[in-house]
Amino acid sequence: MAYKTGLIKQIFLFCIIYTLFFCKGFARQSPPAGISSVSDTAYIIVRNVVILGNKKTRTNVILRELGLAPGDTIHLRHLAETLEQKRKQLLNTSLFLNITVNVKNWQDNNADIVFEVWERWYTFPIPIFKLADRNFNQWWVEQGRSLDRVNVGVRLFQDNLTGRNDEVRAELQYGYTQRVALSYDLPYVDKSFRHGIGFIFSFSRNREINDSTAENKQHFYRQDEFIRRVYTMGVSYSYRKAINTRHQVFLTYNYEKVNDSVAIYNPNYFGGGRTMVHYLNLLYRISYTRADSWTYPLKGIMLQAEAEKMGLGGLSDIDHVRLRLRVARYWQLFYKTYGALGLRSQVKFPANQPYVDQKAIGYQDDYLRGLEYNVVDGTSYFIVKSTLRREMLNFRMKLPLVPKKFSALPFRVMAKIYGDAGYAYSQRYRYGLLNNRILYTGGIGFDIVSFYDSCLRIEYSINQLGQKGLFLHTKLDM
Repeated sequence: MAYKTGLIKQIFLFCIIYTLFFCKGFARQSPPAGISSVSDTAYIIVRNVVILGNKKTRTNVILRELGLAPGDTIHLRHLAETLEQKRKQLLNTSLFLNITVNVKNWQDNNADIVFEVWERWYTFPIPIFKLADRNFNQWWVEQGRSLDRVNVGVRLFQDNLTGRNDEVRAELQYGYTQRVALSYDLPYVDKSFRHGIGFIFSFSRNREINDSTAENKQHFYRQDEFIRRVYTMGVSYSYRKAINTRHQVFLTYNYEKVNDSVAIYNPNYFGGGRTMVHYLNLLYRISYTRADSWTYPLKGIMLQAEAEKMGLGGLSDIDHVRLRLRVARYWQLFYKTYGALGLRSQVKFPANQPYVDQKAIGYQDDYLRGLEYNVVDGTSYFIVKSTLRREMLNFRMKLPLVPKKFSALPFRVMAKIYGDAGYAYSQRYRYGLLNNRILYTGGIGFDIVSFYDSCLRIEYSINQLGQKGLFLHTKLDM
């Protein structure tokens, strides 16, 4: 056991040291050929910014995302780099399949910058086939691939509804969790393109719930009738003055009820043997993203900080303050080789919370690679992740019977080595093998990135308990 723990620590430390060392030596890229001889004082003045190809997206929305206007000055030495950065900013809106940029009508030191865009499909009726469990491996191995633990239905995405990058999402789901949901987000409601609003409503019910935890494993309680019902409704406000920074405020009303049998079996589920809670939740979030891609970044930085107050005024059946931080840094170390470091952390107080409010490591995206079968309950935690990636393949596949602009399906295969570490603090659940102690995991794997930046992760991991396994995921690992 000690040998395996030492090996995992070495992998984790190797990934961090290797990334930090090489980012100093290789992160700075040489200027493109032919540009190095250009004088540092040579520049062009943008005469016009021309947008072509947009049939639905409003031109002023595109210009807002570009942050480029007539009269702006661009040094020739940085022209290619600047225009590529602007092109990627537009791609990160998820409004377009592809974008090209050219400099035209160059006279003296004045020129037009022309962006041509290919719009995506904005209406997506997508069938739902979603596992109820935390990840694929838990469902496949521990739950015996039971189809009773699958959600099916339909999810409708109507993006860019009015051409202002607004979106409507409707969901009708049946199976393990029966759910209906409707949301609308409008990022721009003013002429300055800084203020946005939104709303959300959802209702769900279950015949089975995760009612307790023992030895870092979830325990589930089931009845033939519905034993849990949850209502959520709320509004949101966003403010975005600069391109990369967004402020958001969410105010939601939440109502949750369980059957008496749940409270009898675990009186601390809601605390005090209660069967119902309702509360107002106020959340402030600030996000900063400056990366080559928002969905599968290889260079740049992503930061998100949250401050949340659950329970306001007379609606305070559940009461806590939560501070949360997520930050990830990505480097190109050298040709086709990339490093990444990520941190996820949370502090919640008071520390003595009911079971339903004790979700720490292992839930949603807050997990260590190699501990997918386990959960670590608590109120505060941190997770550090380090990854080295190397691009192995990059190609396109032609699809028959598909419109031309959608027919080229890109694939990119990245090999990687990684190491994670974490710690979860719990005042109440402190006696499991993984509670209140430093955790280590590590492994190797592949990322397969494809159309619309979808990602399949295939990973072989080992944890400090000596457990090994092959794990599958479909989301970014940072």
